[in-house]
Amino acid sequence: MKIIQYCQHVLGIGHLFRSLEICRSLSDHEVILVTGGPRVDTNLPAHVREVRLPDLQMNHEFKGLYSSQKNFNLDQIKEKRQRRFFNLFEKEKPDVFLVELYPFGRKAFRFELDPVLQAIGERRLPACRVVCSVRDILVEKEDAAKHELRAVNTLNRYFDAVLVHADPRLAQISETFARFAEIRIPVIYTGYIADRPEPDAGGKMRRRLQIGRDEILIIASAGGGHVGAPLLEAVIGAFDRLRVKNHCYLKVFTGPYLDQSEFNRLTHLAGEEVEINRFSPDFLSYMAAADLSVSMGGYNTTMNILATGVSALVWPFPQNREQRMRAARLDQMGVLKIVADEDLDPQRLAGLIAQVLSAADRVPVGIELNGAANTAAWLENRGPAVGLL
Repeated sequence: MKIIQYCQHVLGIGHLFRSLEICRSLSDHEVILVTGGPRVDTNLPAHVREVRLPDLQMNHEFKGLYSSQKNFNLDQIKEKRQRRFFNLFEKEKPDVFLVELYPFGRKAFRFELDPVLQAIGERRLPACRVVCSVRDILVEKEDAAKHELRAVNTLNRYFDAVLVHADPRLAQISETFARFAEIRIPVIYTGYIADRPEPDAGGKMRRRLQIGRDEILIIASAGGGHVGAPLLEAVIGAFDRLRVKNHCYLKVFTGPYLDQSEFNRLTHLAGEEVEINRFSPDFLSYMAAADLSVSMGGYNTTMNILATGVSALVWPFPQNREQRMRAARLDQMGVLKIVADEDLDPQRLAGLIAQVLSAADRVPVGIELNGAANTAAWLENRGPAVGLL
């Protein structure tokens, strides 16, 4: 099959890395990954070709789009993207069009998606299956009723199926989409998409870092880095106040998008046993090696926690419900502990860190994490998957 996979990340990098995991699972097929967000260095498999549209991203207040291309205004960027995207379908004639999030989100990109969907539906473009790829929990919308009606109409008119990258035992998309019952196309739960560490990845990383068995490794991270600086600053402050009997190391991963001035400030605050990095392709191995992860609560980081079994403290992104809902349920199951806003006081956070480090190992939770492979299998054969609602 030839598959065009559309992923537009606008703030964090979770959407992109989830899409990349699906790409890797489609190794027997030709995949054209269409991106248009801030550039992220990725190691694409040989069967995946990236087509980059002129970049657009969302400001931190989620109030509008902007581009790094200063020689063009927003309307010109949109026109260039729309034309290039439509021409891609005319040239490539894909068998499958896999659309990340839309129409449940990314309304700001209707200008380029709707013309392609309409042309496929009206046979002005070659016929292909159109499938929505969406995570477990949707964020709130200002005019929810209007948004959901438009999403349902778009799904029922132009799409063939919805693949929800979740285990319905943990979260169901109907909980955050009130008009779920009006969706007339199949909705399939694939399981969560989680990269898995290689065998003994943790042990190899600890040996590489020369960290002994009786020493403690703490990993702090903030996803893409647009938000999360308050957490990382608090962790560095807490580490300086941490009182445990074993020698400790702290590795901080700020994310590629953290403002340079914030990065410099964190570097200035770091002590001798603290290392500050923006990003590492070996991040999952660091997680597998760690005694504790302190992080934001994004989808991908949470799946890293589940895949590695590392003990975890999570500070959910406060501006919407997505991270908090998922983290709260995993907290109840004993998978992780939530960091409240008041816990960002370094002294309080140091106490929490010490408490988790001294606790007994947590019991593994049976959550389906083979979402990428299940997605590929369904696209190839329309099955198997975790469930069909």
